[in-house]
Amino acid sequence: MSTPSSPRPSRPWGTLGAGAAAVAACAVCCAGPLLALLGGIGVTSAIGSLWMPALAMLAVAAGLGVLLAVRRRRSAACRTVPATADLGMPTIGPDTDHTP
Repeated sequence: MSTPSSPRPSRPWGTLGAGAAAVAACAVCCAGPLLALLGGIGVTSAIGSLWMPALAMLAVAAGLGVLLAVRRRRSAACRTVPATADLGMPTIGPDTDHTP
């Protein structure tokens, strides 16, 4: 007795081909958003690489401005001149100013 043949031939690579097609479809579908994400990160990095030195220069300029303002304020402040002062200390003893 002979075995009846199946109407379709056996395909051992059918499951592997379906998996490869799924991976290819995923790659095609996700390529745009992934490239956009990576591009956005790249643009943000480029802006940051230009923006951070600008912020550093701004911070240095602000620090120098504060230092200059403090120095000017100190030089314009009132100052005392060193001198000797006669305090008029009282004398202890009998009053010589009053005569009886």
